[in-house]
Amino acid sequence: MKFKSKLLPLSIAAAALSMAAMGSAQAEDLVVKIGHTGPLSGSNAFAGKDNENGVRMGVEEVNAKKMMVGGKTLKFELVSEDDQCDPKAGVAVAQKFTDAGIKYVMGPYCSGVAIPASKIYNDGDAILSTVGSNPKVTMGGYKSVFRVIAGDNLIGSSMAQYAFGTLKAKTAAVIDDRTAFGQGLAEEFVKEAKVLGLTIVGQEYTTDKSTDFNAILTTIKSKAPDVIFYGGYAGQAGPMAKQMKGLGIKAKMLGGDAICVAETGKLAGDAANDTVYCAQGGAILDKVAAGPAFKEAYKKKFNQDPDAYAASFFDQTMFIATTMAKLGTVDSTKVSAELHKASYKGIVTTYAYDDKGNLQKAPITVYTFKAGMPTPVQ
Repeated sequence: MKFKSKLLPLSIAAAALSMAAMGSAQAEDLVVKIGHTGPLSGSNAFAGKDNENGVRMGVEEVNAKKMMVGGKTLKFELVSEDDQCDPKAGVAVAQKFTDAGIKYVMGPYCSGVAIPASKIYNDGDAILSTVGSNPKVTMGGYKSVFRVIAGDNLIGSSMAQYAFGTLKAKTAAVIDDRTAFGQGLAEEFVKEAKVLGLTIVGQEYTTDKSTDFNAILTTIKSKAPDVIFYGGYAGQAGPMAKQMKGLGIKAKMLGGDAICVAETGKLAGDAANDTVYCAQGGAILDKVAAGPAFKEAYKKKFNQDPDAYAASFFDQTMFIATTMAKLGTVDSTKVSAELHKASYKGIVTTYAYDDKGNLQKAPITVYTFKAGMPTPVQ
């Protein structure tokens, strides 16, 4: 009994020391919350979840690498909110994040959210890394806003060039959904089309909630355009392509990055094949060195292929983390200043930003659809 009584205090002491050591190790973690804002419900939920997945993979990669910042181990924690691609909801998310002291936010997906929300993030000293492509997103004069893909000025103009130079189109009709993204993209297409000598035979308008386009398509059919450019999202592009086929419209359908996704093919069926052409602000993952490995890891984790911008959000998460490690601080104002000066070789491209936060030398790829899936053509 005496032998046992001597061991008991020792075992308790050992346990206490072990717990103290664990507490000390935990105290050495430098926890940084990474916000994600995007559509996690509604017709664009597929994109919001894909973007969130890209950020999640970046967060896990950072934590696995155990980067040191100021003598502590950097640990990212993801906090994700549904902004519904709605400006009012997106502003509420921005206020919630900044009130919580979150200084690093990935998203939004929709320009209509990014434009009003960017002021709130700026006022809260938060860095916003977005795929909102309307040029106005980076025209607010906010030094902490970064667009991680090409802007509409490049995407819209590239489709006008493709229509004129490759498809040999002479006439075009234009439809947009009146969102900041869709309207801005259509304006850039029209601007470049006129420079090239493409004749715009008609412009029609819809909404990002519509599903019936027969009336405006019938009007456009009477004008027999070579191409129809649609400024909007996949939720409308898919049904529109199907209705074009039903009306016997032979024109090719063109659009930007928001229709350059599997969801368009899913909604359009075979109507998208070799008919829908789109430009995406990003590289072809199969054609870049680290792309196939990222695709494989993503599919293993989420049981599906990555969509348009998962890899871009992964890259930006890593760029921010490596910048923190380089500077030895998580101060968002210092990290923001360094992001404007530094560069980072990611999966998609080498990231470097101009003074407005636009990605320099942003890659653009043109796709069509084969077997319902976006397939690169140029």
